[in-house]
Amino acid sequence: MSRTVRGAHIVITGANRGMGRLFAERAAAEGAAVLDLWGRDADALAAVAAELARPGVELRTTTVDLAAPDALDDAAATLLAEGRVPDVLVNNAGVITSNAYFWHLAPDDATRTVQVNTLAPMRLVSRLLPAMIEDRGRPKRLLNVASAAGIVPNPRMAVYAASKAALLSWSDTLRLELAQAGHEHVRVTTFSPSYVDTGMFAGTRPVLLTPVLDPGRAVGQAWRAMLAGRAHVITPPTVHVARAGRGLLPSRAWDAVARTFGVHRSMDSFTGRAD
Repeated sequence: MSRTVRGAHIVITGANRGMGRLFAERAAAEGAAVLDLWGRDADALAAVAAELARPGVELRTTTVDLAAPDALDDAAATLLAEGRVPDVLVNNAGVITSNAYFWHLAPDDATRTVQVNTLAPMRLVSRLLPAMIEDRGRPKRLLNVASAAGIVPNPRMAVYAASKAALLSWSDTLRLELAQAGHEHVRVTTFSPSYVDTGMFAGTRPVLLTPVLDPGRAVGQAWRAMLAGRAHVITPPTVHVARAGRGLLPSRAWDAVARTFGVHRSMDSFTGRAD
């Protein structure tokens, strides 16, 4: 496990705040040799890099809008042109634009959500994965941050939930494809947390028996699972129960359970980040 990080080249998207920043802190603390921090805010990225600076860690920042395919392609091409093949890629960046019902959501907002949450990780992996497969010098890891919203549908987040459901399905299928093709040195981990207390989902109402997750603990769970090459981490445990209930119960019965537990009203008072 420690060999995966110590001396490794690690790329993290959305590294300027929230869980992305915490992933970067873990990587630096555990001995990464090269830490590539990607995000939209150049000043915030520079501040994170300055805080993490220490002997033995090369810190690089890349300002890129993941909703812009050409910009993403250019950033990935620059990385590979410099001979820098990532050992770990953390697809952490994500957006939610509002808590509007779907028919009130601006089409451009829906498009951006899917671009950043789903298509950007797919595109970035498509650019970097062939080189990661080719380089067998050390274990390779992909960590894709999905969401419990992709498992349990929730009103007022239709596009976000759809984007994360697609990410989850793609990520887990990619894991199977790599194993089937014999590329065992590349492992894929999908992380599906419920609400995490990073500010992104500020104002959400509590769901019965489902606490808002501490970001440090959430990142720790995802990080350890990634190092171990585990397939999928779902947290907290009540999401497992909801997943099973939704699969076993008729739709109307499950809807009644979800309403009782407060799932369907949890986004009513959302005031979190719009991007």
